[in-house]
Amino acid sequence: MKALFTLAVRSAWNRRFALALVVASIALSTLLLVGIERIRQDVRENFSQAVSGTDLVVGARTGPVQLLLYAVFRIGNATNTMRWTSAQALAQHRAVAWMVPIALGDSHRGFAVMGTSPDYFAHFRHGQREPLRLAQGRAFEGLYEAVIGSQVAQRLGYRTGQRIVLSHGDGAFAANDHADKPFTIVGVLSPTGTPVDRTLHIDLRSLQAIHLDWVAGAPLPGQSLTADEAAQRDLTPRTLTAVLLGLKNRAAVFSVQREVANFRDEPLLAILPGVALDELWDVVALGERGLLAMSALVAVVSLAGLVAVIVAGLNERRRELAILRAVGAGPRQVLALLALEGGMVTLLGVLLGLAIGALALAMLGGWAQARYGIAFGLGPPSAAEWQWLGAVLGGGWMASLLPGWRAYRLSLADGLSPRI
Repeated sequence: MKALFTLAVRSAWNRRFALALVVASIALSTLLLVGIERIRQDVRENFSQAVSGTDLVVGARTGPVQLLLYAVFRIGNATNTMRWTSAQALAQHRAVAWMVPIALGDSHRGFAVMGTSPDYFAHFRHGQREPLRLAQGRAFEGLYEAVIGSQVAQRLGYRTGQRIVLSHGDGAFAANDHADKPFTIVGVLSPTGTPVDRTLHIDLRSLQAIHLDWVAGAPLPGQSLTADEAAQRDLTPRTLTAVLLGLKNRAAVFSVQREVANFRDEPLLAILPGVALDELWDVVALGERGLLAMSALVAVVSLAGLVAVIVAGLNERRRELAILRAVGAGPRQVLALLALEGGMVTLLGVLLGLAIGALALAMLGGWAQARYGIAFGLGPPSAAEWQWLGAVLGGGWMASLLPGWRAYRLSLADGLSPRI
């Protein structure tokens, strides 16, 4: 077996240029297959870790996925709001340990602005139930103070002490700016790899203050209030986008969910974040399968190239194979030689693809997290990735059996005088 392996290595080395192209092709297909699987898993992991300590998300009645997207991931807009009195009633429920209100709708230079309470920093969890941490400054305490996410600070170059102006809605027009009530940045959160990094957090009372002289999305003409005047008004919020609930006993989650569904004051919906995420993945599963199918086709094309190269080289190697037969090599050994050669080429391509993937993660992982908020893990292949790698290796070995079988037939017929 050792002699056969040495012979296969030397034979492959003599045709190293053509086989190097095949190795590169297999490496790229492996990179594509494993890369898509890793991205799919890491994206799911990042989504699932975006809110890990919340038992229920409650909002106006809509679709579970839609409520999850705008309340947790700041994607899309709420079709309706819930009343502040309803949130207070939920907070006083016997099974609820804490309640964090969320009010969305404003923005700052493309980043979402979220009104909430100081309880947000005490109760919100992400990842493996990790609390929010401040990289600079402190949490907001008074009016017109903001705590920004790490990506907001990085992209806009902000630091504590700077004054900023928020915009009504998406901020598409300068007239929508709340320029008369600027905010001071008092804190910058540490990176979390979640939508928190792309959010500006302000107190609910501040959100109410900047909208006192606005109605139906436009400022009231001739009724502008200064920041100090607004601070003297009743700033109790009237509506919210959603609330996050933490329960005293997680076993009560379904009973609380039913009570919210039967809430008398207004139609509300309570969702379990994990269940809603599963529904979201069901929606995007078709796209995932399509990407994996395309990657599998690339791998099949690469293996077909391996077969083509080995078969094309058989005519040049017929005398070599005949000489091997003459010195005592049997047909099975000739078949094993070519199968071993194809397996080594496939293995080298797979290893090269894994190395390129690991290098890409090491070099671009930080950039992807800073740019898109997705943390890619640099670690050993997962069970699904091992399955894909095994499929490529097995496919490469099976593909090499075809030219091996052809060589088996030719070696029997050629002897020492192959036909030209």
